[in-house]
Amino acid sequence: MDEVLLRSLTPSVLAVLVRRGADFAAAEDAVQDALIEAVRVWPADPPRDAKGWLVTVAWRKFLDAARADAARRRREDLADEEPPPASAPAVDDTLQLYFLCAHPSLTPSSAVALTLRAVGGLTTRQIARAYLVPEATMAQRISRAKRTVSGVRFDRPGDVATVLRVLYLVFNEGYSGDVDLAAEAIRLTRQLAARCDHPEVRGLLALMLLHHARRAARTAPDGGLVPLAEQDRGRWDTRMIAEGVRILQAALARDRLGEFQAQAAIAALHADARSAEETDWVQIVEWYDELLRLNDSPVVRLNRAVAVGEADGPRAGLAALAELDADLPRHSAVAAYLHERDGDPATAARLYAEAARKASNLAERDHLTRRAARLNTQRGR
Repeated sequence: MDEVLLRSLTPSVLAVLVRRGADFAAAEDAVQDALIEAVRVWPADPPRDAKGWLVTVAWRKFLDAARADAARRRREDLADEEPPPASAPAVDDTLQLYFLCAHPSLTPSSAVALTLRAVGGLTTRQIARAYLVPEATMAQRISRAKRTVSGVRFDRPGDVATVLRVLYLVFNEGYSGDVDLAAEAIRLTRQLAARCDHPEVRGLLALMLLHHARRAARTAPDGGLVPLAEQDRGRWDTRMIAEGVRILQAALARDRLGEFQAQAAIAALHADARSAEETDWVQIVEWYDELLRLNDSPVVRLNRAVAVGEADGPRAGLAALAELDADLPRHSAVAAYLHERDGDPATAARLYAEAARKASNLAERDHLTRRAARLNTQRGR
């Protein structure tokens, strides 16, 4: 069973059902039922046209559910429209579905959460972690969003800003999470840039390319994480970096600065340094200050504290960090790094161990645990 194929086809099949008149929540349930059926049937009898098969089965599942629901008897009229099991057009509807999920009847945060869950394939836990809220809170938010759009015709697409936020979060989860969604986010952002002349769209595309260019160097042969300062820069994709810088420069020339352009400028400064020691941390702090004016979030302030620690010394970084909530994700890891640089291995080891216990994935947990163990070993000599 090709799970990657199923995942890639899901948004397009969902879009087909929505265009044919299914409300979003019912269409999502029908597609999930079709995927379960595919897992059961395909190993013994794989279809020639996977998308066409899923569309046909999902539509039948939707009609079956509609007939069974007395409150939706009006949908029985759609039965005559059931398409024959023929080939479906090879059209990529994924980006369109992102816009449809960003419906004007939803708040931007609800639209992002719904899209990440229904189209991006992220779990409620992953979305909650991205928003720094409890999983139960995010589950309620997604449920409310589904109720809001239930029965609404998806003929008024949402705005670009909401779609950009979704693509950004999908990329971040694909770049550092358990499911590889980064390449898909880049592909969709390229599509959006081709049809939308907006500097922030290009800023986001540049940011993705500049981060993705370093991906091969982020993990060691044993699967462990390699921090930016320790990465083999010879493994960075220089062509992708050059493309990202070129796109960023064109966006900045429009003089309509947005947060994705500011983040891309920071990534470009990292990419431009031939070694970690040559990184222009002073300019990076300046860009973080610009970013704070655009998006004063705890995560931005946390990353700025690291940059301040590099530009002005670890104690300056710790002073900036002290202004933030200690329960913020990665706060302990940043504190550990700054204490290590400040010559306090005992505190650093304790904080690395604490950060490891809070880590959201196994690779990060192992990396932080090794950091703590290394410092404890050095202290014991």
